[in-house]
Amino acid sequence: MVEFALVAPVFFLLLLVSFEFARLNVIRHTADNAAYEAARIAMVPGATAAEAVAEANRILNIVSTRGATVTVNPATLGLNTNQITVTIDVPLSQNGWITPRFTSTQNMRSVSTLKAERTGQ
Repeated sequence: MVEFALVAPVFFLLLLVSFEFARLNVIRHTADNAAYEAARIAMVPGATAAEAVAEANRILNIVSTRGATVTVNPATLGLNTNQITVTIDVPLSQNGWITPRFTSTQNMRSVSTLKAERTGQ
């Protein structure tokens, strides 16, 4: 009993921390994928930044990411757009179970830059 009383809190702490880091890792990989897929949507002729933002948010909603900010640069896609950059910021304060106590001001950032397929180049 004494050994269990000493070891159990440490074991359960490590178990909770491993779940937390696994969840944050899933969110990080999903944000990377969402930035890439949004940039792929925006790179084709006729696409808009709003379509890219919608695609990124659709992918982020799969893992219930909360409070993410999606930015497409340039905001207006024209025929002379050479490259598109999609940036996604995910606040840890809204997406962690344990870490918000320690990382309340931190964000995970994913950036994807692709060359545009525009005819005006």
